[in-house]
Amino acid sequence: MTASAPVPATQPLGTRGLLLALLITLIWGLNFVVIKWSVDDAPPLLVAALRFAVAAVPAVFFVRPPAVPARILWGYGVAVGVVQFGLLYLAIALGLNAGLASLLMQIQAFFTALLAAAFLGERIQPWQAAGITLAFGGMAVIGLLSGGEVSLLGLGLTLVAALGWAVSNLLVRASGGANVFSLVIWSSLIAPVPLTVMSGVVSGWDAVARALFHGGWELWAAVLYMGLANTVLGFGVWSLLIQRHGAGRVAPLSLLVPVFGLISSAIVYHEVFPPGKVVGAALIAVGLLLHVFGRRVWPVNRAKSAAPHP
Repeated sequence: MTASAPVPATQPLGTRGLLLALLITLIWGLNFVVIKWSVDDAPPLLVAALRFAVAAVPAVFFVRPPAVPARILWGYGVAVGVVQFGLLYLAIALGLNAGLASLLMQIQAFFTALLAAAFLGERIQPWQAAGITLAFGGMAVIGLLSGGEVSLLGLGLTLVAALGWAVSNLLVRASGGANVFSLVIWSSLIAPVPLTVMSGVVSGWDAVARALFHGGWELWAAVLYMGLANTVLGFGVWSLLIQRHGAGRVAPLSLLVPVFGLISSAIVYHEVFPPGKVVGAALIAVGLLLHVFGRRVWPVNRAKSAAPHP
């Protein structure tokens, strides 16, 4: 029995798993456009609350609670619901364009590596350190050279949102062999109340009531997409793939999320990148690629692998 425990984390990523991962990255990439659409006429934190309410109900009546400690369940719910998406929705409502947001959220990969090093004792490799440096340098360039089109507040909120995603990644690992679909469903119950209260404080209760009782079909269509497709299907399947095949095989495919996000936002909102954003985005993209694939090209590593073994 103990020998079979690590198998789900080491299975090769076959065709079926690859197609599932690609589908989720497409859903997540399109989600940034849907977020921008939904927060145009509704308080952003309320939209996030509705998203998780739809993800949780009525599914919690048909899905058993996950076999995880309460701290894992609550931690995951706060990290994903309140921090990751609550702050992301705020940043987009403050003017951060959807395509750039989809790229900046991938900073989570670096935060995950840093947190794993701090709490799990995993070593950060030289190419990962170089990738982290380039990516955060790219964020600084975007903030300094974007001509005021990107606010420092929006960048800061997105940075903290990406940190929330990284924390949730470690909590998934800490959940062991728990039913991840159940974890996603039940943790979605946690976010709606604090997000709604925060929405009332930030946007005013009149705006909350107006959105709830007079919101158009566009708002509710967006909420259904974000709650069911993005949260339940997206995070449920993605977390399951990471458990079964390992983060090393699955996580690099998340690089496709900003590709889909940038393309869809350019098509729908005709978003363009001024020079400052282009330089910063390029640094972030190169940093991500180096972080994920640097083992294959890093000079010291190649020299070691080429050296004869005694």
